[in-house]
Amino acid sequence: MTITTRFAPSPTGSLHVGNVRTALHNWLWARKHGGRFLLRIDDTDLERSKEEYVDAIRADLAWLGLDVDGEERQSARFALYEAEFAKLQAAGRVYACYETSEELDIRRKVLLSRGLPPVYERKPEGAPVPAGVAPHWRFRLDHDAPILWTDMVRGPQHFEPKTMSDPVVRRADGSWLYLLLSVIDDIAMGISHVVRGEDHVSNTAAQIQMFEALRAEPPIFAHEALLVGTEGKLSKRLGSLGMASLREAGIEPIALVALLARLGTSDPVEPVTDTALLVEGIDFGRFGRAPARFDEAELALLNQKILHQTDHAAVADRLPAAITPARWNAIRPNLATVAEAADWVQVFDGPLAPPAADEADRAVIAAAAAAAPAIDWGSDPWHALTNAVKAGTGAKGRALFLPLRRALTGRDHGPDMAELLPLIAKEQAVARLAVD
Repeated sequence: MTITTRFAPSPTGSLHVGNVRTALHNWLWARKHGGRFLLRIDDTDLERSKEEYVDAIRADLAWLGLDVDGEERQSARFALYEAEFAKLQAAGRVYACYETSEELDIRRKVLLSRGLPPVYERKPEGAPVPAGVAPHWRFRLDHDAPILWTDMVRGPQHFEPKTMSDPVVRRADGSWLYLLLSVIDDIAMGISHVVRGEDHVSNTAAQIQMFEALRAEPPIFAHEALLVGTEGKLSKRLGSLGMASLREAGIEPIALVALLARLGTSDPVEPVTDTALLVEGIDFGRFGRAPARFDEAELALLNQKILHQTDHAAVADRLPAAITPARWNAIRPNLATVAEAADWVQVFDGPLAPPAADEADRAVIAAAAAAAPAIDWGSDPWHALTNAVKAGTGAKGRALFLPLRRALTGRDHGPDMAELLPLIAKEQAVARLAVD
C-alpha cells in the first residue's frame, strides 16, 4: 500500500498555524514512508471560496517547504459526487427530510428538557411529504453494531450509532456538506491515512459507515489534540496568526516547521536547519492527548537559535551584498531575524557616528586612537589594540572593553570584537577612534 495523505483546506481565508500543523503532520507522515502528500481544495462553497486564497494556500505550503504530489479541486468533481450519491440513494443509505431548521431546534430543546440526548428522530416509513418543500438529505446510520476503530493518537475508539444523529449530507438547495464529499474524495484519491484535529472524532464515526456503505476500506485515522494559546485556552490569536504575519515578523519557515512538528509530542523541540530529522522522527504514538500549547515567544527564540547555526548560503539572497560569509558568521549569534543583518552594514562600512564618550572613557579612547594606526589589521587587531590601551592606561575589564566597543560599533552589545574588528576596514576604525 502506498501511504497517501492529504491536506484539505477551504479557500475561504488564509492558512493559520492550526491549519499548517495539520498539513505538516500529513506531509511528514507521507515523506517518512516514501508516500504521497496531496492537496485537496475544498471549494464547494462557491460564494465564499476565492481564487486568491487558493493561490495563497499554495504559496504558504511552498514557503514552508511542504511540496505537494498532486492537487484536486472539489468544484471539479460534482459529477462524481452525484454518481456516488445515487448509489447511496439506491441502497437506502440516504433519505429525504423536510423539517425546517426552526422545527429541528424546537425538537432539540424538547428532548433536552426531558433529559434526553438531542438525537435526530427518523420519521416512520410512509410519513406524508409536505407539498412544495425541497428536502435536505441525511445519511442513514446503521444502528445494529458499534462503530470501532483504532486511532493512531487516541487508541481504540467506540461509538454507539444509536446515540448519534443521522448526519445531513446535502442541503435543500442541492449544495453539499463536508462529511460525504470528503469520504468520496478519500476513496477516489486513494487516501490511506487521515490526520486531523480531535474535533473531527465524531465525524469520523459517521464517515466510517459512509466508507463501508460505498464498499471501501476506511483509511487509518490520527486525531491530534488541538492547539491552545499561552493563556491555556483556545485562542482567537491562533486563528488569526497567518503565514503573512509570521513572514513579516521575520520568522524562518524552518523555525515554524520545527516547532509545529513537535508540539504536543513527547519529543523535544530542536533548532534544526532542515526537515530530515523531523521526517525521521514523526510518530503518532508519541503524540499526547493534552492540548498542544503554542507560544509565539518560544517560536521567536527557536527562530534565533536556528539563525545562529544557519549558513550564509541559505540566506544570501535576502542579505545586503555587504554582508559577506565572514561578516554573517560574526553577526549571526546576535540576530533575531535575517532582516536585522542590514543594520550591521553601517557598523562594518559606515558612515557611523559613535556616541560621545563619557569623561571617564576619554583616556581609553585616546590611547586606542594613538595605538590603532600602527597595528597590523591582518593579525588579531582587537587583542593588539586592547593590550596597547591596557598598557598605556591601566584600564581593564568592562572599563577597557565597553568604551572601545561603543567607539568602534556605536553599540553596547554585539558579536565578539575579536571576530568583528578585522571585518571593519582599518581606516574606518581609526577614524572612529579619532573622533573627540
